[in-house]
Amino acid sequence: MSMTLALRRSIQTTPEQTATVFHGRRQSFCRFGDRVARLASALRTQGMGSGDRVGMLGVNSDRWLEVMMGVWWGGGVLNPVNTRWSGPEIVYSLDDSDTGILLVDDHFLHQVEGIRTTARRPPLLIHVGEQAVPEGMLSLEALMAASAPMDDAHRAGSDLACILYTGGTTGFPKGVMHSHGTLWAIGIQRLAQTPMPGGSVALHVAPLFHMGGMGRALVQFIAGETHVLLSSFDAREVMQTIERERVSDLLLVPTMLQALITHPEFDCFDLSSLRRMVYGTSPIAEAVLERALDLLPHVAFTHSYGLTELGSATTNPPHNHGAQGRASGLSRSAGRANAGLAVKVVNGDGVELPRGEVGELVVAGPNLMLGYWNKPQETAQALRGGWLYTGDGAHMDGDGYVFIVDRLKDMIVSGGENVYSAEVENVIARHPGVMSCAVIGVPHPQWGEAVHAVVVRKPGAALEAPDLHAHCKAFIAGYKCPKSIEFREALPLSAAGKVLKRELRAPHWAGQSRQVG
Repeated sequence: MSMTLALRRSIQTTPEQTATVFHGRRQSFCRFGDRVARLASALRTQGMGSGDRVGMLGVNSDRWLEVMMGVWWGGGVLNPVNTRWSGPEIVYSLDDSDTGILLVDDHFLHQVEGIRTTARRPPLLIHVGEQAVPEGMLSLEALMAASAPMDDAHRAGSDLACILYTGGTTGFPKGVMHSHGTLWAIGIQRLAQTPMPGGSVALHVAPLFHMGGMGRALVQFIAGETHVLLSSFDAREVMQTIERERVSDLLLVPTMLQALITHPEFDCFDLSSLRRMVYGTSPIAEAVLERALDLLPHVAFTHSYGLTELGSATTNPPHNHGAQGRASGLSRSAGRANAGLAVKVVNGDGVELPRGEVGELVVAGPNLMLGYWNKPQETAQALRGGWLYTGDGAHMDGDGYVFIVDRLKDMIVSGGENVYSAEVENVIARHPGVMSCAVIGVPHPQWGEAVHAVVVRKPGAALEAPDLHAHCKAFIAGYKCPKSIEFREALPLSAAGKVLKRELRAPHWAGQSRQVG
């Protein structure tokens, strides 16, 4: 169970098949494999040892996939850096994981100086891109040209493969540890739930630093099929690419899907090659799904529910998106447990609840994370008795279909991005004019949910919403900053002194469905 095993198979069996396509640049599996082996060798000469962490800060590209496979080929551990993070957040993840080498593409060279000057142990910086190599950085292409291909290090099974940082309820991101074995299980399970015949061409527009995007890439490598990549999502460019490259498989978050089907030129492109569409990672409006199903009747739609900690947990297959499934309500389900997994809904004591009762969804199987990097308490809280406690409220029907109804954690999913209220609250509370605050998710027609802050000013403070927006942007990514702010004289508190967030949410969610992706 090694992620490089899949690549070795393709090099052996289909060396001339197209492996990657990126803005007109095409390469075969033979060429891709040679570059991966040279990249791995180059990283080893620069000090990467077995199990050492290597970061990649860049947009989707063929080079991103080369770095991913190259780190694994050389025996390292990949730290895929969230490109939407602020400088301090990036540095936190590098410091926390002790990342010694960081590869940076052209889009994020502006972050280099801040990383160099504020990281606890400044990483070795390697440039990945077409621009001139900045001062103080090494050229990946030059390093690869000077390196002979190395043999696969054969890291596999329980060997650590990557650390994916996700938000933390403590206010700090948590590094989710996945081994080669858990990633292999994630890929195989996705492939089992969404089978692909030969000749699959997958378009990657979901960011590869997310489990959703990375997981889709793993599937394509295991299947030995073609990857087409776009550096960012643009609805028109997506449709152009589907038409030009005859794309068959696509993973989109609901906001992307909505942008696609509402684009004024939707009818101007030939999308007949598209065969399979997977959506998930955030709430989807029923109206958006209904319109997508009507506009793309030849496409098999699948809903995948999952977490960074385990990949996909449940799948709602295409047949539940037909007329019968839509009429019965099964199209709104998160589906049933994936192959090789077990799911159940439990109460606060971990006891399974009768079908139809709402509790916490827990999952067991070979794809569960190893734990959170350097966070034993959080790991023990999430992994109990072989089960991962998702923090999502759900109920299950008599046929095993899971319906997610709400989040037990104070997590907000906005446009496919996870935002933890505690993290935002900690930043707001740093402002000298804030006495107390609470952050909640409120419905948003485009993003599913938006970050909303309720703030109590300190007596005499002349604090307004623009002041807080500017303050937040200095510490956290833009998508985490409140989109709306209201000021109150006091927050509603329980007898124990805890903020009653349900009372803050109630007027915003009245009459709304709380389905989450």
